[in-house]
Amino acid sequence: MVDAPAQTAATAAASQTATVTEKPTLGFWGLWNISFGFFGIQIGFALQNANMSRIFQSLGTSLDDLPALWVAAPLTGLLVQPIIGHYSDKTWGRLGRRRPYFLIGAILAALSLFIMPLAPVLLFAAFMLWILDASLNVSMEPFRAFVGDMLRTDQHTAGYAVQTAFIGAGAVVGSIFPEFLDWVGVSNVAADGGVPDTVKYSFWFGGAALFLAVLWTVVTTKEYSPEEMAAFAGPEEPAIVSPMRALAAKSYGGGIVWIALGAAVTFAVQQMGLEKEVYLLGALLVFYGLASMLAIWLAKQGGSANMLSSIVGDFSGMPEIMKRLAVVQFFSWSALFIMWINTTPVVTQYVFGSTDTASAAYNEGGNWVGVLFAVYNGVAAIAALTLLPWMSRRVGKAYTHMICLMLGALGFLSFMFIRDPNLLILSEIGIGIAWASILAMPYAILASNLPQAKLGIFMGLFNVFIVIPQLLVATVMGSIMKAFFPGEPIWTMLFAAASWLIAALFMLRVQTVMPKDEETAA
Repeated sequence: MVDAPAQTAATAAASQTATVTEKPTLGFWGLWNISFGFFGIQIGFALQNANMSRIFQSLGTSLDDLPALWVAAPLTGLLVQPIIGHYSDKTWGRLGRRRPYFLIGAILAALSLFIMPLAPVLLFAAFMLWILDASLNVSMEPFRAFVGDMLRTDQHTAGYAVQTAFIGAGAVVGSIFPEFLDWVGVSNVAADGGVPDTVKYSFWFGGAALFLAVLWTVVTTKEYSPEEMAAFAGPEEPAIVSPMRALAAKSYGGGIVWIALGAAVTFAVQQMGLEKEVYLLGALLVFYGLASMLAIWLAKQGGSANMLSSIVGDFSGMPEIMKRLAVVQFFSWSALFIMWINTTPVVTQYVFGSTDTASAAYNEGGNWVGVLFAVYNGVAAIAALTLLPWMSRRVGKAYTHMICLMLGALGFLSFMFIRDPNLLILSEIGIGIAWASILAMPYAILASNLPQAKLGIFMGLFNVFIVIPQLLVATVMGSIMKAFFPGEPIWTMLFAAASWLIAALFMLRVQTVMPKDEETAA
């Protein structure tokens, strides 16, 4: 269905730009259309998250090498999201501001999903994971800013709740599809020990679903023009600080510190015998230090604005509320990446009793992981539309997020004790509630407190604090587990629980800088 109000809202506003200072309120179908593309994007992410460890292990990798192979995904997000955010803020063409990125990313991601399960060797599969994650990020990042672009401040929570519901629904479909195919008789064990048909067909279905869902949003929505966005900007719009001016006032000391930290990490790898992928972390720290020093030098020379200076300047000049939420994101996503990497080896080894990737027990456990992921995403979809708005009205957004993270921590902790696969569903309920809050509440808080003209770049930079913890998990967790818990992935669930408890406590600092009218807005 095409929502007529959503199609005509921007057109109606164009004739009133001289007087209108608020965006029109969108109804249910308007909210549906601006977020439906995320349904397809999350099918792609769900297939990736639930099956890539299985594909890597089926192609011959060991448990200890999984984090190194997964490192491509967060590294891609770290590079892609700020760049896409920067350019989508400045883009305007026939398709609008954000929609060109939706469409390009969807086409590339769909092709990647078709090719991925045909990977003949491990290296090719790792390369395709990088391509797939880059493409998904190109589509995903502008969707966060798109909700803020299209909705009034008082609809931000509702907009991100609907988006979260689609994320949950898409993840349910993507996670459970291999189990469904097994149920209808598709082979779940490859004769040659490779990728089973259940996984292959699921990826192909996911590619088609992703493209069609994103195409729906592209076709059924019309973005506001730059002139309309300027007319909608109210007197309380947060001031935009010039990144070039901010950089020109800075010294080179910060860049030197980042370079020194990178060198220290590299030295630690050599002296402490850490896993070689930790070198990547050191290289990234050095790279950021050099980039920041170059950006400062360009600003001091009076150079014109450029992408590097804009990204570095906006990163160093983040609003206070964004800085505090960034810490929460860091610990929230550390736990999630631990879960995505390790749930399959934990469930197959401790619940189904097999580490042999060619065995029926291992592949049965792999399918059950898909069911568990479907459960937590299904819970998230329901919680986003029911529990989160109810809690937000009563205790505020900050305390809502804090409580949900604590429930998720209990879910992770229960993995240490539960050995009945059916009881793990209870664990996933707590995780699903936390997942819903992670996807909705921080963005609802930010969208109402960031400059509208720079919403894309700030959302992209905020997502850096999703990516950095994933890189740390991918580079450091393997060394920790190999040194202290070799062959015992169950302990990763304890790390995940602790991470969410820390994130919950840091929400107390966010609450202290929340505007009063935002703290109880639903």
